[in-house]
Amino acid sequence: MRVKGEYGMEIRLLGPLEVRDAGGTLVPVTSVKQRVVLAALALRVPHVVSVEELVDCLWEDRPPETARETVRSHVTRLRKALSAIRPTPLVTRAPGYVLDVPTDAIDLHQAQALRAEATRAAGLGDMAAAAALLTDALARWRGPLLADVDSALLRSLHVRAWEDVWVQMMEARIDADLALGRQDALLGELRSLVAAHPLRERFRGQLMVALEASGQRAEALREYGEAWRTLVDELGVEPGAYLREIHQRILAADAARPEPPQEPAPVAVPALLPLDLYGFTGRAEELHRLDALMDMAGEQPTTVVVTAVSGTAGVGKTALAVHWAHQVRDRFTDGQLYVNLRGFDPSGSPMAPTEALRGFLDALGMPADRLPAGFQEQVGLYRSLLAGRRMLVLLDNARDAEQVRPLLPGAPGCLVVVTSRNRLPGLVVTEGAHSLPLDLLPVAEARRLLAGRLGLERVEAEPDAVEEIIARCAGLPLALAVVAARAATHPDLPLAALAAELREADGGLDAFDAGDPATQVRAVFSWSHHALGAEAAQLFRSLGLHPGPDLGVGAAASLGGVPVTRVRPLLAELVRAHLITQHTPGRYALHDLLRTHATELAHAHDRDEERLAALHRMLDHYLHTAHAATRLLNPHREPISLDTAPPADGGENVADPEQALAWFTAEHAVLLAAIPYAFAAGFDAHAWQIAWSLTDFLDRQGRWQEQVTIQEIALKAACRAGDTAGQAHTHRNLGWAHARLDHLYDAHAHFLLAVNLYGELGDHIGQAHTHGNISGVLERQGRYQDALAHAQRALELFKAVGHRTGQARALNAVGWRHALLGHYDKALDHCHQALTLHRESGDRYGQANTWDSTGYAHHQLGQHERAITCYQHALDLFREVGHRYHEADTLTRLGTAQLEAGRADVARRTWQRALDIFDELGHPDADRIRAKLAR
Repeated sequence: MRVKGEYGMEIRLLGPLEVRDAGGTLVPVTSVKQRVVLAALALRVPHVVSVEELVDCLWEDRPPETARETVRSHVTRLRKALSAIRPTPLVTRAPGYVLDVPTDAIDLHQAQALRAEATRAAGLGDMAAAAALLTDALARWRGPLLADVDSALLRSLHVRAWEDVWVQMMEARIDADLALGRQDALLGELRSLVAAHPLRERFRGQLMVALEASGQRAEALREYGEAWRTLVDELGVEPGAYLREIHQRILAADAARPEPPQEPAPVAVPALLPLDLYGFTGRAEELHRLDALMDMAGEQPTTVVVTAVSGTAGVGKTALAVHWAHQVRDRFTDGQLYVNLRGFDPSGSPMAPTEALRGFLDALGMPADRLPAGFQEQVGLYRSLLAGRRMLVLLDNARDAEQVRPLLPGAPGCLVVVTSRNRLPGLVVTEGAHSLPLDLLPVAEARRLLAGRLGLERVEAEPDAVEEIIARCAGLPLALAVVAARAATHPDLPLAALAAELREADGGLDAFDAGDPATQVRAVFSWSHHALGAEAAQLFRSLGLHPGPDLGVGAAASLGGVPVTRVRPLLAELVRAHLITQHTPGRYALHDLLRTHATELAHAHDRDEERLAALHRMLDHYLHTAHAATRLLNPHREPISLDTAPPADGGENVADPEQALAWFTAEHAVLLAAIPYAFAAGFDAHAWQIAWSLTDFLDRQGRWQEQVTIQEIALKAACRAGDTAGQAHTHRNLGWAHARLDHLYDAHAHFLLAVNLYGELGDHIGQAHTHGNISGVLERQGRYQDALAHAQRALELFKAVGHRTGQARALNAVGWRHALLGHYDKALDHCHQALTLHRESGDRYGQANTWDSTGYAHHQLGQHERAITCYQHALDLFREVGHRYHEADTLTRLGTAQLEAGRADVARRTWQRALDIFDELGHPDADRIRAKLAR
């Protein structure tokens, strides 16, 4: 992993503490105390470390009286030591300092990021990638964490935890190597690990597995005996379930070893299976499920097991069924029957059951002159011929259950597999079929598919092109097969050229035309479309106008221009046809190639004005619902005037803040996609206004980078439309997102642009809010006096227009800045005024923040009981509004006030409550509270 980020530097904590500049040159930090400060800051990136925390790290329970001043001195000298790095990463930010570097500049975060990638690779079955990534992660360790940092507190908080991380990564890497068959190379390493960690059962179990796989079964069993003795002697316990299971598996290895397969008896049996697909890869889970169902058939002799393999066009249903049938055909000694029922044939004429049945009777050797005339009699004869026989019956490409039922055996011993684009619920209900839906290929399996068709060397030679081909084929096996066929017939054609062709096609289906109607993706998809009713077909085409990734019932109704009550059965019809999937209740998706096909159909069948009207209805639906929802999340936010009338259905019914939050949670990915989609389609007002409506939700979720991305598009839309108000709002939203990301210079620039635009509009409320935002940026830069000036300007503007909610928040901001400057009496005066106004407006969140500010001022004045009372008021209100982080933050200050008031036991309980919340949130402040409790 290469270090990225604005500063191009690296800080290494896993071993002796090191700082290296962009060129890899060591930046010397020799002072013992400065190294402690640097380590404390680096361990907490990207969060601020307070002066109080640094005092604890340097002196623990015995700080000198001049501790705070000494910390500032060490920071000044450390900043000078780091002066070779531009800009300097050590930034003053209340209530302390922060290393303003990207997390991937710290070796701890690099190791964890590699570990996460390895976990994903292992989940996809790519154990080689997992092993390589974990090896890279483990290489970050140059010795114990903080090996030369003189802080017992830092070591007590972090060293043991990171030792555990190392052990877990090592165990995961060895598991990956074992899965790759590298047991012989692991034996020496595992013996060393067992010697170093004799009580770690995982290492001992891995050694046993490696020995057994290397043919050293007796040695593996001796290791179990040694583990048993060590655990009993040292801990008084016997080996756990993990080691016992490995021990039993080794003991039973001979008995469990399967007999070599016997050749089938040389008798005449039907063998109608098509050829197995060349280069078939992946689908391990589905193959395992089919094996399990086959075993179930043997355990339940009174039942015919029917499996319905379903999935969208081109997803590989037939390939899976045929491949599995070839793998297990020796288990069906009386033969295999196969028929393509042509349920979605382009001609629109599925095979009649009578035709399929006649083919089976011929294959079973029934002479034509002995066939009964009637269809039901033929069904009876067919079932009589299969009675008592062990036969595999593969019914491919069925249209519905009625086409399948006459072909089902009537007695045990046979197993039937049906493939269809429909889920065939009738078979599940009446015949007890087991449904096996088939999804798109994961990336690792798609890569193996291409390697099987084109050769591993060719695929590995152009990894970037392969990744793009997989992405543009959306993981659809049929699309990948068509592209692979093109590449195979042109061996000199670089894969990058094929990827470029797909890119130039911009997602169109022409790129997948292999010249054969049976394998043209467009043709395959069109068969499903032709089988739909008129209204469902119209809805399917309209869904191609949706930006994705999924949609709810309300959005589908807006696209189709039909009531919600009517759209539900239409969606159900599309689900049955596998043209869309209902991946969670009430939410639907279609993969990219089907979306492309739907769009092409819309352009072929629907007029331009019809498509534009559908798009307008959909964007109106999202805009009006999002605007209503954000007003519920933040009722004190200044609303904007929407440029479009409410949709006929009024949008979705979002009645309270809880429903608003749930709606945004479900729809935010769609809204993020809708903004660039609206911009590209020329709906500029929708683009910036949807972005405006998302701001509160994204802020609550901490999705600030997403906020930057969409607000930049929103700004382009507002500028193109010449909408000054839209530009002002969007600059302010961009400033807010950059501030949250600690991009303080960018934030300041956008806020200044917003202030000027609001001035042009004569919007004093917008100016006032933005001056408050600028004040916050200046505070975080340590410029408290300048921050106070902007907070006071915001207060003046709010007063001038009589905006009482704004006045209240500005009064609190002025009070807080006075407190940071040590003007505690002025702070209290402004905060008391703010509380009066907040109560009048009913702004509970504003009241909570102001009570917290008031508590801080009393605390600094040594008025601990008053501070405790104020903090308690803040806590009650933060709980009411559901702001967990602020609740924990206030609990932290409350505990300190309680401790200084002589109530140590109460303080301990308060900090424990704060710790519980920080742990729930996964917030790094938990370590600080844990250290307080430990002392």
